[in-house]
Amino acid sequence: MSFLPKYRPEKLSLGFLEEEVLEIIWDLGSASAKDIHERILADPERELAYASVMTVLQRLTKKGWLKYVKKSRCFYWTPLISKEQAKAIKSYEQLNNFLAISNPDVVASFADSLDTASVEQIQAIADRLTQIRQQRGEDK
Repeated sequence: MSFLPKYRPEKLSLGFLEEEVLEIIWDLGSASAKDIHERILADPERELAYASVMTVLQRLTKKGWLKYVKKSRCFYWTPLISKEQAKAIKSYEQLNNFLAISNPDVVASFADSLDTASVEQIQAIADRLTQIRQQRGEDK
């Protein structure tokens, strides 16, 4: 069973404000630019133009993170993937980038420097991979 979604945003890299807006939309499920702007300005230390929120929403839509629908005279944005799916995709990309080093000595040195809990987690992952591969072999 794969935890990676079939759909992936075109661009994974996000700026600080893009991440903040996406977090708000994940919290609300669906939001208008006004909803997002009000949520950000709820912090008395923050200042942000409404136009900046609109720009960020357009960027997130172009990058493939959001879609929008028009209801009456207002646009509402919804995420195309869940927060958990985004974490899985980003983790997958980071792991692939790390393993792209293609130097077993570097990877082994890194793994050797981990604490006991992390090493146990790596072992649990290796055990789970073995189970998955055995199940696939049985299904074929």
